[in-house]
Amino acid sequence: MAAGKPVISTSFSYEPLEETLDVKPQGTKLLIGIPKEIAFQENRIALTPDAVGVLVSNGHTVMVEHKAGEGSNYPDKDYGDAGAKITYNREDVFKCPILVKSAPVVEEDLPLLQTNQTIISPIHYSALKSVIVEKMMEKRVTALSFENLKDDSGAYPIVRSMSEIAGSALMFIAGQYLSSFNKGKGVLLGSISGIPPAKVIIIGAGIVGEVATRNALALGASVKVFDNNVYRLKQLQNNLGQRVWTSVLEPKILSKQLKTCEVAIGALSNEYGRAPVVVTEEMVAAMRPGSIIIDVAIDRGGCFETSELTSHENPIFIKHNVIHYCVPNIPSGFARTASQSISNVLMPLLLQISDEGGMEEIVWHNLHMREGIYLFKGALTDFYISQKFDLKYTDLNLLIASRR
Repeated sequence: MAAGKPVISTSFSYEPLEETLDVKPQGTKLLIGIPKEIAFQENRIALTPDAVGVLVSNGHTVMVEHKAGEGSNYPDKDYGDAGAKITYNREDVFKCPILVKSAPVVEEDLPLLQTNQTIISPIHYSALKSVIVEKMMEKRVTALSFENLKDDSGAYPIVRSMSEIAGSALMFIAGQYLSSFNKGKGVLLGSISGIPPAKVIIIGAGIVGEVATRNALALGASVKVFDNNVYRLKQLQNNLGQRVWTSVLEPKILSKQLKTCEVAIGALSNEYGRAPVVVTEEMVAAMRPGSIIIDVAIDRGGCFETSELTSHENPIFIKHNVIHYCVPNIPSGFARTASQSISNVLMPLLLQISDEGGMEEIVWHNLHMREGIYLFKGALTDFYISQKFDLKYTDLNLLIASRR
């Protein structure tokens, strides 16, 4: 036998090492609490009776506070019939490991929060207080926000549906206040043969702006859209499938167009903090008497200098002979539709959390969901909040990796 050749003997047995795979645990049963919202003008509820029925039939327990669905015209009976437990004691709901809310956590909720609780709710950056964040950190809460929750396509489903509702509602609101019965100009938004169409100016080409544009065009109005983001304006044209008059936010052009419009809609907003003010008081004073301003960005401060916060009970005020509608949270005025939209996103998400074996497991496997988490076991994982309140920031990816 030639020297140096390897010897292969049948007496050896060669076995590969086993690969260790990440095995998902079996699905866990969830106990979900839905409190009645006490936040100002919040009529929505995060899970409809139909969604609760699906969760209960999957073996989960849902506890609903008495009259929680009243604002959306869902009586307790509907929830009881769907299999939910109805409680008259608010503290019992807050004892559930998972809380699902349609309004942000408010200071009155803080004493009721449990250690290691999971809260799924909006966050409302502009109204957030440091005392709320600090107390939630202290109680080692895991919190998921509606605003930053992403789906598998990388879109923000709840934000999109709320924006669609707001955008759809705008033309109904405008039409209502242009009517003679509401001391408006007595102008119809629709297109009538032989009469020039009503003119609508939309500032902001995001989802609200796009849906409002679509509805205004469907009514036959003349629509002009402003935005400083040229990509958004192009996207708007593509999504509408037709050419629309668009412009970047150039003050002279904007001022000229506002002078002759019947309806001006402000739908500009920053991702965080205050909305930019792009319409000055001088521009508003030059508008036609009886025209209407609807400032959708009012929950972030508004983009008209003359805007002031109003409520669903007293939605308008008149300044410089121009009607101002500055109600925050427009979707809450269409609470049943809004509740269905939120529920359509959260019910499958809760089933997914269960299938994955709980919140810690789904965060490990679902990358899109990580973006929605701003607190994880009491660690603040949202950089913007940490900067705003000077609190310690922890990278969620590192936090999760360290726990495996």
